Amino acid sequence: MLERGKKDRDQVEFVVIDELVPREHLLRKIDTAVEFDRLYEMVEPLYSEDNGRPSIDPVVLFKMVLIQHLYGLPSLRRTADDVSLNVAYRWFLGYTLQEETPHFSTVSYNFRHRFTEETVDRVFAWILSEVADAGYLSPRAVFIDGTHIKANANTKKQVKEQIPAASKHYAKELIEEVNADREAYGKKPFDDDNDSPASHGKRRDNTSKKKLARRKKEKFRTVTKSITDPDCGLFVKGEHKRQFAYEAHTACDENGFILETVVTPGNVHDSVAFDEVYDKVTEHFPETKVVVADAAYKTPHICKKVFGDSRVLSTAYKRPQTMKGGHEWWKYVYDEFYDCVICPEYQPLKYRTTNRDGYREYKSDPRICTDCPTKARCTHSKDCVKTVQRHIWKDYEELAEDARYTPEYEKLYEKRKETIERVFADAKEKYAMRYTQYRGLAQVTNWVKLKFAAMNLKKLATWKWNDHFRLLIFRFFSSEYERCPVAA
Repeated sequence: MLERGKKDRDQVEFVVIDELVPREHLLRKIDTAVEFDRLYEMVEPLYSEDNGRPSIDPVVLFKMVLIQHLYGLPSLRRTADDVSLNVAYRWFLGYTLQEETPHFSTVSYNFRHRFTEETVDRVFAWILSEVADAGYLSPRAVFIDGTHIKANANTKKQVKEQIPAASKHYAKELIEEVNADREAYGKKPFDDDNDSPASHGKRRDNTSKKKLARRKKEKFRTVTKSITDPDCGLFVKGEHKRQFAYEAHTACDENGFILETVVTPGNVHDSVAFDEVYDKVTEHFPETKVVVADAAYKTPHICKKVFGDSRVLSTAYKRPQTMKGGHEWWKYVYDEFYDCVICPEYQPLKYRTTNRDGYREYKSDPRICTDCPTKARCTHSKDCVKTVQRHIWKDYEELAEDARYTPEYEKLYEKRKETIERVFADAKEKYAMRYTQYRGLAQVTNWVKLKFAAMNLKKLATWKWNDHFRLLIFRFFSSEYERCPVAA
C-alpha cells in the first residue's frame, strides 16, 4: 500500500536544543574538556572598556574558527553558512534556533585586525597547557619535520628577483672556530667579509681580488617570487612539479600532540628552520632529551647544537655524495693520531688548509697519484690530486651516526610514522591543510597554528572522554564484584 510522506512544515514545536545534540558528539566532548572562559583573559586588552558598539562574544568567534578547522571546512564563508544550519554548531556557540549567527566577514575582520599573532600563540599555548595538566604530554622525545602547504598563488604569475643571500645564523660561531683551527695549524686567520682592508690595502688573509669579487657575487641570489603572494616560495619537487608553497616546520611529542610550529616560505630548507623550532621547544620543554628527525637535519651545525646541549639526535642514514664510478666513501679512512686520510691504496692525504665553510682539506701527493693503478676511480683532476674534506664539527656527526645503531634511538626513529608523519597525514586528509586560501606569511602562520590547536583540542577531548568512560566501567564492575556473594 502506497503511503505518502508527511509535510508538516508549518507545525510549531517546543524543543530543547540540548536534547537535539547526541551525548557522544565531538563538540560535547570538547565543551567538557576545557573551560573556554579562559579566552576572555587573553583578549580583554584588545577591547575598549567604554567606547564603540557592543562586540560579538570573542569566545563565539574562536569557536567558529575551531569548527572550521575541526571539520576541515575550506573557508569562513562556508563555516558561517554551516553554523546557521547545523544544530550542534548552534549549541556549541550558545545560540538558539532563532538567533542570527555572526557573519563570516565579522569573524574574518577580527582575526585579521584585532586578534594578533600573540593572541593566537596564547590560545595555542593554553590548549597545550591543558594537555599537560591532564598528564597526556610526553616531551622527552621530540619529533621534528616539515610539510609543504600549497599557497594561494598562480605559478604563471611570477617574477625573478635578485636578493641578498641569507647569511647563516651560525656564521660568526663558525668563522671563530675556523680561525682557531687555522691558527692551530699555523695558517693565517680569515678576515670578515664586512671588514674593510687594512691601511696598506691588503687583507689579513691575503685574499685575491678575484676571490673577493666572486665572494661578493655569491652574496646575492636569484629567486622566483609570486606576484600574487610575495611571501610564499617556489617549491620544486622532481623535474616537473613546481608550485608556490609555504612549509610548516613542526615538532610533536611521543603521543602526537603538536608542541610548536614555524611557517616559512616553501623554498626554505628544513635544516635552516630547525634552529627556531628547536629553540622554542627546548625553551618551553627543557626536559627534552632526544630529538628525532630525518636525514635532512643531519648537518654538522645541527648535530653540534643538539649534542652540545647534552641531548641526542636520532636520525636516519644519509647517503654520502661520492664520484660516480669511484671508490666507496668508507675506503677513505681518517687517522686521528696522524691527522691524515688514508686512501684505498694506503697512501696518506695530508692536511693543506681549512676553508671558510669549516672543512679541513686533505690532499694527496701528485707524484704518487700519477702512477696509481686506481687513479680513474679516485680523481679526474688534471693535477692528479685527490682532495678529501672533513668538517671541523665532524665528531658531532659521528655521534649521531653512533646513536643510529643504538636500539633505544632506533625504536624512537621508527615511531616517526606514528607521530609526526601521522600528524601531517591527518592535517591534510581530515583538516584540509593541503592548500591555504590565505595570503601573507602572518595570516598563514595564524591559520596553521589555529589548525594545530584544534587538532590538539580534539585529541585532548577524545582522550578525556575515553578515560572518563573507562573509569565508569571500572567503578561499575568494582561495585558488582563487591556485591557478589562469592566475593563476600
